[in-house]
Amino acid sequence: MQHPSNRVFLNTVDLYRIVEKGELGDPERLPELVRRLRPDITDTRALVLFELKPDNEESREKGREEARRYLAALNEVVEPDKKLAGGTGFEGSLFLEFEKGGVLWQLSWRTPEPGVTLYRWSYRRKKPDASWKERAAQKAEELPREEIEQRGELAEQALRGAYEGGERPQGFQGQVYLPVDCR
Repeated sequence: MQHPSNRVFLNTVDLYRIVEKGELGDPERLPELVRRLRPDITDTRALVLFELKPDNEESREKGREEARRYLAALNEVVEPDKKLAGGTGFEGSLFLEFEKGGVLWQLSWRTPEPGVTLYRWSYRRKKPDASWKERAAQKAEELPREEIEQRGELAEQALRGAYEGGERPQGFQGQVYLPVDCR
């Protein structure tokens, strides 16, 4: 969203299509099994790649290994002036308010090393008659696993709808507060 002229591929697109549609080189040079791999985010204009993982050391290590593997495969077949690197500087947060003020979730993300973006869900306790800004200023608490499982899919649909200008998902009673770059 921040770079509308860039060509960005999400984890629904495999390496073969990324090389082909991103005009990076010859996708036929990719080994058969490698063609099916799907990095989380690949920007073929900025020539960067990101793996998204939960914010813990085990996931960070896994993200580092996956990013390294994807970059090695891509850089083996792309044109010399189109080599990709691990992306940096991808950080921020957004809020989702459920039940018209009943529950406030926060999704935050950071890129502590090139190519690895770690995310964390947290929430703010209910606070009667408080604005979302007041609640956002409250101390963040780790979101209970049961609640993530219960509302996670609805949260994803609400975020996609907000970013892609789509409809609010059925059953979502609340708001999505997106970050804005005011530079």
